[in-house]
Amino acid sequence: MKYAIVLPDGAADFPLPELAGKTPLEAARIPNMDWVSSHGMLGRAVTIPPGFTPATDVGTLSLLGYDPHECYSGRAPIEAAAKGLAARPDQMIFRCNLVAIEDGRMKDFTAGHISQPEADRILADLNDALGADGCEFHSSVSYRNLMLLADAADMELTCQPPHDIPGRPVDGLWPRGRGAERVGEVMRRGALLLADHPVHRARRGRGENPPTHIWLWGQGRPTALESFRSRHGVSAALITGVDILRGLAVGMGIDLIHVPGATGYIDTDYDGKGAAAARAAKDYDVVIVHVEAADEAGHMGDAAEKVTALERIDEAVMGPLLEELRRHGDFRILVAADHPTPVGSKTHDGAPPPFCYAGTGVASNGGARFTEAEALGTGLFLDQGHLLLPAFFAAQR
Repeated sequence: MKYAIVLPDGAADFPLPELAGKTPLEAARIPNMDWVSSHGMLGRAVTIPPGFTPATDVGTLSLLGYDPHECYSGRAPIEAAAKGLAARPDQMIFRCNLVAIEDGRMKDFTAGHISQPEADRILADLNDALGADGCEFHSSVSYRNLMLLADAADMELTCQPPHDIPGRPVDGLWPRGRGAERVGEVMRRGALLLADHPVHRARRGRGENPPTHIWLWGQGRPTALESFRSRHGVSAALITGVDILRGLAVGMGIDLIHVPGATGYIDTDYDGKGAAAARAAKDYDVVIVHVEAADEAGHMGDAAEKVTALERIDEAVMGPLLEELRRHGDFRILVAADHPTPVGSKTHDGAPPPFCYAGTGVASNGGARFTEAEALGTGLFLDQGHLLLPAFFAAQR
């Protein structure tokens, strides 16, 4: 038996006026996802348990069969695992975004999707300026970076994800709790460094959003995860363009397959991902493909781009995967969104997103297209999202 799992990040949404009252999934031409929906089980799952912030880390943990209540300790430690970073007992790991704040509002949580060389230069200068104060900055991908803070083991903080506050005033949204004064001071010193930084000046001169601040959030310490093979009894490989998924893979003992053009943005190499997934399906029991593009389009507030992303996932990833799986014989394929990223709000939402799976031994429960409304209409609802993957595997055992 071969298995495939396709994770279109942030695919779910709500009806949009610019799409004539349709959601992006309803407006998109996605025949392969629709085939899975109409030939198998279609429903909804609670991927973000009550009390958790809607985000890819929590949602993907659920979709891969892990209860966030038991094994989630923060986003930054997961991303640190992807970089091979280990925290000392006294250190706290933070996600460190390079952001653009203007007139007191979060103008751009990506600092204009700052280039890698620009981000690397800024992180090196931050280390020079703040390293003596226990700050250890690590460059990652574009605006997404990490900071390890010494003498911080006893901190208990609430920090706001910057992608959840696009256009909003940041006053009152700085870190809160034990240790907040120190973390806030690091952020203020970062802003002073960036105010006259060469990268800032060059980007502003080109009319691009400049990095004005560092934004610290997603803090935590590493938590050990049971291996995917031990939990589910199968070998697995994962394809992604973002460190949060790479970190989960490292923690779960899932092999990572690198695709050079996988950017974690709307310009990702869909065809490269699809081809790599089809090849991996020959060698592994399970191939998992994560595509960030629909989520990024949601954050951009761009309905047309989100439709395009969904159509490209269907054509370039789902198409080759289904072709290879059918060639093999017995197979099952799951399509599941980790959370909605509504175009209207430009941020994540905790509403239960749709899922569908089909293949050998799976009967249809009456669904048709892979849409939010169709999933609601079947009545299939899992109030604990981490039970979805065991159900996906169960009929084959």
